[in-house]
Amino acid sequence: MKKVLVAEDSGFFGRMLKKKLEAETGRQVCWARTMQEACQFIEETPGGFAAGIVNFNLPDAPGGEIVARLRQKHIPVIVFTSVVNKEIRDRIWEQKVVDYVYKEGAQSLDYLVTLLNRLDRNDAIKVMVVDDSPLQRQVMADLLRVHRYQVLEAADGGEALEHLARHPDIKLVVCDFHMPHMDGFELTQTIRKTHSQENLAIIGISALGDNVMAARFLKCGANDFIIKQHFLTEEFYCRISQSIENLENIQAIRTAATTDFLTGISNRRFLFEHGDRIYNQMMGSCQALCCAVLDIDHFKKVNDTFGHQAGDLALKKVAKLLQEELPVSSVVARIGGEEFCALVPGGKEEVVPLFEGIRCAIADLPLCMASDSESIRITVSIGISSEPGRNLLDMLSRADAYLYQAKKEGRDRVVF
Repeated sequence: MKKVLVAEDSGFFGRMLKKKLEAETGRQVCWARTMQEACQFIEETPGGFAAGIVNFNLPDAPGGEIVARLRQKHIPVIVFTSVVNKEIRDRIWEQKVVDYVYKEGAQSLDYLVTLLNRLDRNDAIKVMVVDDSPLQRQVMADLLRVHRYQVLEAADGGEALEHLARHPDIKLVVCDFHMPHMDGFELTQTIRKTHSQENLAIIGISALGDNVMAARFLKCGANDFIIKQHFLTEEFYCRISQSIENLENIQAIRTAATTDFLTGISNRRFLFEHGDRIYNQMMGSCQALCCAVLDIDHFKKVNDTFGHQAGDLALKKVAKLLQEELPVSSVVARIGGEEFCALVPGGKEEVVPLFEGIRCAIADLPLCMASDSESIRITVSIGISSEPGRNLLDMLSRADAYLYQAKKEGRDRVVF
C-alpha cells in the first residue's frame, strides 16, 4: 500500500494529520515540515505516494511551489490551507490539484480521509466523456484523470455506444447535448434501454444550458446536468463524486440485502432469486444440476457448551470451506441458523464424492477459540438431490428430505 506525504510546517496540524490518516486509512504517513524535506521523502520512496497533502505556504515555498513539484512527480495533490482568496484559489486549480481543504477542525480531517478513500476507489472506475469538441472533451478528461478515474473519450453518440459495448462496466457517462448524428437526449435514451440509473450514471452537459435543457435531460434518463457557462471545477468534481457515490450506495444496499451478515456468503433471498435463473438455464439446456442441503450436527450443543462465539466461528469456517471447495459456478447460501444450501452444476457421480470430501474436511477441522486452547470439532449431515423436480423449490425439498434421513441414520453422513 502506497504511503501518503504530508507537507505541513505547523506542528499541531502535522501531528493531527499524521495520527488521523494512519489510524483511518491504514497508510504510513511521511510528514515533512518544508518542501526540501518533502522532496527528500519523494527521492527515498521509489514506489511513489498515493497522494500529497500540502500546505500552500511552506517556509521555503511560500508561493505554492510544492504543488508544482508534486505534480511533476505525478502525485495527486490535496491543498490543506487556512486561507484561500480568489487569486490563490485560481492558482491552485490551474495546477490541477485533487481539491483544497480549509483548516477548520475535525470535519476538515474527515473530509481529507474521504478524499483519500475516494481516490483509492476511483482507480477501478471507468468514466466516459462524450463531446464533439476535442478541446472541451480534453478539459473534462484531464480533470477526471486527476481524480484517478479510468477515462474513455468519444466524439459522438455512435462512438460512445461502441465504447459501452466493449466496456459494459463503465459507471458514468458525461454527455454533451449538441453533437452530430445523435444529440445528448437521443444518446441518453439509447443508453437507458440497456443500462439502468442504478447501474450507470449519466450527467448531461451543454453550452445551451437552461432549466428546460436540464429538465429534458433528466426526463430522458440522466442523473444530473451541468451548464458549461457556469462550469466550476469544484462543482464538476462534486457532481461526479455524488453520482458515483450514489451508485456505490445502491450497490451496498443490494449486497446487504442478499448477503448473510455473519458468514459473508449469499443468503436465502439470493438463493431463490439467482438460483431460479440457474435452475431454468440448466434445465433448458438439459444440463445436470445437484442441490445439496448441509446442516451442522448438534449445533445447539456447541452454542450451549462453548458459547455463541464458538457457534459463530463454526458457521464462518463451514461457509469458508464450502466457498473454497465447490466450483466457482456453484451458488452457496446460508438458508437457516446452521443450515446451508448449494446448487452445483453436474451429476451425482461428480457431486456426491465432492460433498463426501467436504464432510470429511469439516470433521477434521479444529475450531480453536482465541481465549481457549481447547479445540472444538463439528460434523455435518448432507442431503443431495440430483432429480430436477418441477422447480427449484421442489428440488430443494427433496434435498431437505434426504438431509432429514441422514439425521435419522446417525448424522455425519451424505444421503442422496
